Amino acid sequence: MELLRKWLGHPEDIYNLLRFKMGGYRAVMPRMDTDSLGCGLRTCYRYLNQTSRSFAAVIQALDGELRHAVCIFYLVLRALDTVEDDMSIPLDIKVPMLHEFHSHLYQPDWKYTESKEKDRQVLEDFPTISMEFRNLSKVYQDVISDICHKMGVGMAEFLEKKVDSQHEWDKYCHYVAGLVGIGLSRLFSASELEDSIVGQDTDLANSMGLFLQKTNIIRDYLEDQLEGREFWPREVWSRYAKKLSDLAKPENIDVAVQCLNELITNALHHVPDVLTYLSRLKNQSVFNFCAIPQVMAIATLAACYNNQQVFRGVVKIRKGQAVTLMMDATNIQAVKAIMYQYVEEIYQKIPSTDPSSNKTQQVIASIRAMSLPGSPMASRHHYSPIYLSCAMLLAALSWQYLSTLSKATEEYVQAGSE
Repeated sequence: MELLRKWLGHPEDIYNLLRFKMGGYRAVMPRMDTDSLGCGLRTCYRYLNQTSRSFAAVIQALDGELRHAVCIFYLVLRALDTVEDDMSIPLDIKVPMLHEFHSHLYQPDWKYTESKEKDRQVLEDFPTISMEFRNLSKVYQDVISDICHKMGVGMAEFLEKKVDSQHEWDKYCHYVAGLVGIGLSRLFSASELEDSIVGQDTDLANSMGLFLQKTNIIRDYLEDQLEGREFWPREVWSRYAKKLSDLAKPENIDVAVQCLNELITNALHHVPDVLTYLSRLKNQSVFNFCAIPQVMAIATLAACYNNQQVFRGVVKIRKGQAVTLMMDATNIQAVKAIMYQYVEEIYQKIPSTDPSSNKTQQVIASIRAMSLPGSPMASRHHYSPIYLSCAMLLAALSWQYLSTLSKATEEYVQAGSE
């Protein structure tokens, strides 16, 4: 019944969950025919679905040969990331592995069979991935190899180094996410589905990655603390506590929330770049691929802003909310309206006593200037009494059915807010 009460408070979630379940998801995630693929590519897509809940569906919805290039790009970086995450690999072995990993793309027999990580299959069967990498056009190979090299070097740099300054925070996020945005942008342009400027403007592409990575780091404070990881920049949190872990203590909750708000304000500075980047995209599948994670991120930041729960548990957007975002974020005007909605939500929660309140208001003003609602999308959450009554009736009749959504759909939606 708790689930039912939540839905009754958000009738648009019920409507969009029904739309999504009854075929609406095919608009943003059309089914891919794997029967026509060779054995190696079929294996790669199987690994993609096994290792990524959030990106597998939208990667497979990309058009043409770009789909295969992005699939292989993802698996190569997943393999690299698995090496970085594996604490059983001694540093004197791991550092050279990270530096040299890109060279293994051209070594047909290279594989690593001693990993203890859950995604170790991408290392154990790396020959299949590297073979399909070498089957890509050279223009795609060059991008993937270059990004893999740069990311490996960056990962090695931060293995034994904590994130101290805000500059280093940006640098770390660049290595693990900004480079992904740059690489994807270069692949988009190489496919000729997008103009060359998309791949050339590395600043905007970097911001796309930084916005997503900072959102994840901010939201995952408690999970990272429990697992012994620290990604919040010392330059910021040291103004509020002696140790980063102190922010989770109940007696420090007020200053902890102030620290949280400052980091969210920092992340919001990337939104204008995100909107500029998305406004340049022409291909619908590429737009969906890029826009969906970004609107999930702004919704997540709005949920986290000034929220003590970040230090007590997990903050996630509702599944119905995620579905609504996925189905709405299909054009730039809709995305601008979504961004406007969520920065207004943040604005309404800014405490007058918050040390970052002026900066938060300033960055929201700059986002407002770029995303002033000028289309029907801006008022898409205003519902008539008849609609509300129908939605509530639907909720009463179908809440149990909706709670058993197909596993693939549910996992994608859940991961979209992770």
